[in-house]
Amino acid sequence: MGKLVRDKIPEIIRRDGQEPAVTVLAEGEYRTALVAKLFEEATEVSEASPVEVAEEIADVYEVLRALAAVNGYEWAAIEKTAEAKREERGGFRDRLYLA
Repeated sequence: MGKLVRDKIPEIIRRDGQEPAVTVLAEGEYRTALVAKLFEEATEVSEASPVEVAEEIADVYEVLRALAAVNGYEWAAIEKTAEAKREERGGFRDRLYLA
């Protein structure tokens, strides 16, 4: 089974002397693949060491940017929405856990 990869991965595979089997996804398939990739990357964040966690968070960030774009949003609009939600409902800084 395949998976969504970053744009330059096929080029890197070719440089290593292999020929990747690559398909360009239709928009609906792309959205589905991005959501699956988000779960994959979130799992990697949960399993990352303190040294690796920044790189894994960067991967989640890149997937979120792509999800915003495929749904017609500029990243600045997502940040504005996040700020409004933070103003209204707060963030997660206080580490509150509702039991």
